[in-house]
Amino acid sequence: MVDRDVQVLYEGGGFFEGPRWRDGTWWVSDFYRHQVATYAPDGTETVRLTVDEQPSGLGWLPDGSLLVVSMKNHALLRVAPDGVTSLHADLTTYCGGYANDLVVDRHGHAFVGNFGFDLMGGGEPATADLLRVDPDGTTSVAAEDLHFPNGAVITPDGATLIVGETIGNRYTAFDLADDGTLSNRRVWAEFGPLPTGDDIATAMGQLVVSPDGCSLDADGRIWAADALGNRAVLVAPGGEILDEVRVPGGLGVYACQLGGDDGRTLLLCSAPDFFEHNRAEAREAVLFTTTVDVAHAGLL
Repeated sequence: MVDRDVQVLYEGGGFFEGPRWRDGTWWVSDFYRHQVATYAPDGTETVRLTVDEQPSGLGWLPDGSLLVVSMKNHALLRVAPDGVTSLHADLTTYCGGYANDLVVDRHGHAFVGNFGFDLMGGGEPATADLLRVDPDGTTSVAAEDLHFPNGAVITPDGATLIVGETIGNRYTAFDLADDGTLSNRRVWAEFGPLPTGDDIATAMGQLVVSPDGCSLDADGRIWAADALGNRAVLVAPGGEILDEVRVPGGLGVYACQLGGDDGRTLLLCSAPDFFEHNRAEAREAVLFTTTVDVAHAGLL
């Protein structure tokens, strides 16, 4: 593992998620400050949008509109290039828990994950659907029976979608058609057996890697936040861990993204833990950056 210099970009957040690099700046959601903000390379924060029901995944449609997941009310918001915000899709019918992260393909299909159960309330683990929201807001189930579908990436050719299953010990890949259809489901990386048990504590105790927010590099590997491992890991197809990054203070890492002018800056979203009752009022989340060897690839 490489010993890297890890620097603070911004501190004082609630809980950062959904990082993206676009137009020379970082875009990041903050659950408990209820905002989407940009962060310049010098750490200057600019609030772009307030989301009362908790923002998460971010992505852009081909026309430049920003899509934002509103977690607690299961909504997908659309912010037009002129700044007007509207409801792009109501996901309530399809969500078994909070709506969460997303990725958008080159045709404007948004793929949105959800928890599948009441994570913060200690609910019994259940599988969830990965949803597809078409450019006109029409919503359908893209894939079923995923174990907490979370961070996802799309390969540079637009032909493969890979999604992390946070309590499934794996990444799952699909062929992605131009119309947004997913097919040829297969395991892309496996870290251990599928957890068993009727409670979340038991399931979490069986996780080797719990993939959260992630980013694809130009060599076809994935930098993944390991939500229970207090690290980001570089994952090869199949599941071999090639590298890891830890941040100062032993903080957890819950999302990461490659960006910067050369695509080699790795942004890390960190906090002491992910529990809502601890994070809602605290302002202890930190954005860190470090430099890696291989640049970003694929779609955000």
